[in-house]
Amino acid sequence: MPFDLIQIGSAFMVLFAIIDPLGSVPIVQTIAAKGVKISAWKITLISYALMLAFFFAGDFILKFFGVDLSSFAVAGSILLFFMALEMLLDIEIFKNNGPKGMSSIVPLAFPLYAGPGVFTALLTIRSEYATMNLLTALTLNIICVFLVLYATNGIRKVLGEAGIYLLRKFFGLILLAISIKIFVENLQTMVQIFSISQ
Repeated sequence: MPFDLIQIGSAFMVLFAIIDPLGSVPIVQTIAAKGVKISAWKITLISYALMLAFFFAGDFILKFFGVDLSSFAVAGSILLFFMALEMLLDIEIFKNNGPKGMSSIVPLAFPLYAGPGVFTALLTIRSEYATMNLLTALTLNIICVFLVLYATNGIRKVLGEAGIYLLRKFFGLILLAISIKIFVENLQTMVQIFSISQ
């Protein structure tokens, strides 16, 4: 399927809302303030590698556990729904209890950028977009991640606390609407499959 700018733009927005590179600016600065050296290239490449690995191996993982894509998409949409609530309501639902004292790879590359949310989204929206368009959108998001890591201080100065906060709310609302859309469409697919099988 040829490149579709509408699909690329739509997939980009979905992934951008989940990866939330601008919303990660305060976290990046907090880690840097502790004296941890942050390598924009290293974090970006590791995040990208993790995302691509899950994107291409996701089907095998689902088949191994006997889960169909529609069921996974419904479960994933529920996860995205709660992520959107976190962004909109300023509450913490998912807690990062990973090991402390490690380099910036944890928690930046994983699970901040390449975490459960984006893994779920990549498999969940595969049925909605052509593979090439989705990979293009993912690559554009990774470029955004690199640029944000490289220019974190400058972005924070330009947007300010209020600007970053408003962007987080905006993308939270988009993510909420997308999660509901995915839930409804895949639930209908599950019902149709169940009806046919009866």
